[in-house]
Amino acid sequence: MSKQIQLDAPSIGLLEKKYVLRALQEGFVSTYGPYVAEFERKFVGFIQGGYPVAVQSGTAALHLALYKLGIGPQDEVIVPALTFIASVNPVMYVGAKPVFVDVDALTWNISVEAIEKKITDKTKAIIVVHLYGNCCDMDRLTKLAHKYKLFLIEDATESLGSRFAGQHTGTFGDYGCFSFNGNKTVTTGGGGLILCRSSKVADHARHLVNQARPGTAYTHNEIGFNYRMTNLEASLGLAQLERLKGFVDKKRKFREIYEKETKGLPVRLQQEYEKAQSCFWLNAMTFENETVRAKIEKALIRAGIPFRRLFVPLPESTPYSSAEKKSLINTYDLYHRGLCLPSSVVNTEKNIQTVCRAIRKVLIEK
Repeated sequence: MSKQIQLDAPSIGLLEKKYVLRALQEGFVSTYGPYVAEFERKFVGFIQGGYPVAVQSGTAALHLALYKLGIGPQDEVIVPALTFIASVNPVMYVGAKPVFVDVDALTWNISVEAIEKKITDKTKAIIVVHLYGNCCDMDRLTKLAHKYKLFLIEDATESLGSRFAGQHTGTFGDYGCFSFNGNKTVTTGGGGLILCRSSKVADHARHLVNQARPGTAYTHNEIGFNYRMTNLEASLGLAQLERLKGFVDKKRKFREIYEKETKGLPVRLQQEYEKAQSCFWLNAMTFENETVRAKIEKALIRAGIPFRRLFVPLPESTPYSSAEKKSLINTYDLYHRGLCLPSSVVNTEKNIQTVCRAIRKVLIEK
């Protein structure tokens, strides 16, 4: 059974095959066709807010958000130090400077207190990341952004289906950015989406992602990007959106099992804020120390159970190695002690119980 356990593999079934085959048979495989617009409509119907523009990746969405806000050289953008590098690379694309701040020890999300200490007269925006699907404290973050007149960009690439105070992530900031990579809760194979706050802003964003081409002629009135989603990708996404609620319900059930089966053990799961409801894209936990984490890793490998270390703190990557590290106490502590555990919806509840037994055995024998 353990060999069938998946970390974050997508669930692709008959509905997905049906929709993709339909797109193939109709010849709508590239950027021309009806499925991208339909995907945008159904996405915003689920998310209940904003004006969506489908793009080629979550990274493209973040880049476009920064570009649309006019952020560039001499500007600073505050980002959490514990996230995937795609959250910060777009800051470099526009020539701005990323400023890394620490995360909260319990939720693992960007620390409001750490942000406030790093704000300067050059700070123009904050990128908040709903890490592993866990909602940030959007009450405090929106108030902070308003207080200092800063743009707020939500990296919601991992949090589709998560809510804060009943409101979906990606709908709080100036822009919400989503990813539909193969390992996300909903996949289009690749692909992403930028959620805008007005139809006018969305229309211009859609213009930019199509090489700033105003019509059918090969004329262009500004610098644009080739960031369009294809209809073939969108057809897959349409099927996935129909199953999204079930995906989120199942992931939250897995979280309940992890909580129940590790209760009383010296482990700590990523915690939610009081008003938050995470989609738990990935369930992750920390152990007492690095030694215990290493023992858990070996046990999972022996059992054929997949896992992943937490994201490496961004200052450890060569492009950002000159960044200050001393203040990133929680970021480094969590990285050294934490693991991401099987959360794919292709798993069964018994699969998750198998994972917990393997962890429990190590901790009890320790």
